[in-house]
Amino acid sequence: MGINSVLSQEESWFYLQSRDSTFSPKFNVNDGFLRYQGDNISLKEILDKYKIQYFKKTYRNAIGPYLHKTFFVVANSEELLKDLVNHDLFVSGQLIPKEERKIFEPNDYGLTSTIGENLGFQINLDYLDFLGVPKAWYYTTGREGIFIGLSDGTVDTTNVEFINKTISFKESRKTKSHGNSVAAIIAAQGDNGYGGVGVCFNCSLATTTFGNFNNFQYLIELANAGVKVINCSWSGKNYSLSVQNSINKMFEQGTIIVGSSGNKGFSITKGQEIFYPASYSNVISVGTAMYRYKEPKDHLLYTKEGIPYVENIRGYVGRTAGFEDNDLMKKNIIFPISTTTLNKEVDIMAPSVGIFRYGHYLLEEKIQYITFEATSPSAPLVSGTIGLMFSLYPCLPVDEVESILKITSWNIDHIEANKPFKGMYGAGMLQTGDAVEMVYQLYNENETAYIDNQNFSRWDFKITSLSKEIVIQNQKFTDSTTLNLSAKNKIVIKEKTVLKPDSKGKISLKINPLLQKECDLVLRDPSILND
Repeated sequence: MGINSVLSQEESWFYLQSRDSTFSPKFNVNDGFLRYQGDNISLKEILDKYKIQYFKKTYRNAIGPYLHKTFFVVANSEELLKDLVNHDLFVSGQLIPKEERKIFEPNDYGLTSTIGENLGFQINLDYLDFLGVPKAWYYTTGREGIFIGLSDGTVDTTNVEFINKTISFKESRKTKSHGNSVAAIIAAQGDNGYGGVGVCFNCSLATTTFGNFNNFQYLIELANAGVKVINCSWSGKNYSLSVQNSINKMFEQGTIIVGSSGNKGFSITKGQEIFYPASYSNVISVGTAMYRYKEPKDHLLYTKEGIPYVENIRGYVGRTAGFEDNDLMKKNIIFPISTTTLNKEVDIMAPSVGIFRYGHYLLEEKIQYITFEATSPSAPLVSGTIGLMFSLYPCLPVDEVESILKITSWNIDHIEANKPFKGMYGAGMLQTGDAVEMVYQLYNENETAYIDNQNFSRWDFKITSLSKEIVIQNQKFTDSTTLNLSAKNKIVIKEKTVLKPDSKGKISLKINPLLQKECDLVLRDPSILND
């Protein structure tokens, strides 16, 4: 079983970077702690002074030149970090703040796993790290009774990642490879010592085909069966009023549809083309943005002609970007052809490039990652997140889900390269961990909930807070934004908060002591929240 971080909450956690990628110290376990077995005498003298629980190589926090040189360490004192960075084997180290230790990792979490052993594939799931999924798992790993619907291709219900958790309403006309890949991103079974892991890995799946564009009857069947969220990793250009009416009905029943915004780049659409079902009302439209490298210099590449460019830079809405006048000293310019569909209907962005392709592994038995920009793998990251939100609080109002996703998203307006596309990539990038944590905070009377670090000039937000207080700080709601915030106890407005909508917007802040929970929070293990 996976080991969660609360076992070592009072210890010192840190990352450590070695000089040599081949450095791999050997340890034995003695009385529950690691004892160094190598022949470096000076290193042994340091390590023997401390009680060490973990000292393992990880891909987490290992971007750039430290990809094969980073270690995760848990010990009884931060003095160990100070001693090690002064040793000639190491170049740097960073303490991990206590607030970042609320994580849970299943035993098939791949190369970025820290706590515990990875028994699954040797795959890089760093996009889940970026989304903060291990923090979400600290609160919930999903529930069997929460069904996530897929209309994205056939899913192999006998496969080890999906068996005993997947029901099929109708066989799909789409390929099994596409269906299995989407299903794995959402809910590949975690903690089973095999493969990889999905976002809501203990949730159940209900699959159907796609199409019937006149009324979405296939999706209605899923909604009528109690599915909480339906993933649609496909798109078309035809609008239908009857479909919009069907979507509205499903939404009123408590089912949310998540759709991929489309795969046509900005060089073709100019931000003017919209695709369905993503662009219908009461559907969450998901585009693609990058996540891996913190700075352009971390992944600088050159064409055959020697022209510099960068790829998969965190927060960029295009996969690749060049430099103005091909000059490394000038600003980055995202190549419009490397974007997915961007328009004013897009609600939120999520990764796609770099995601593990489980469907292709089943076909070819080779580890492959997505290397092209596409929204099909982005939408299921959002669907899985919503599954976790409902797993934690099954009575979460359906009309507040999108608000929570957007309020907790990472704002990417400050990135210079994104400015030509501003207003067409939604609220920002999905942050699964923050979204699930906000659900926990909103419905726990002993917690403080936060609305912060965002800048909204449109959209309608509805939030209900039963927490002891909800704090708004470093936050802007302007122009046509509407905010309807109802709190049971206290609303606190702190510094750098701007609440100035125009005539098309409205801010409503209300205290209602009669607000009550409709049901209880459902924690994976309530004891982990007592630290």
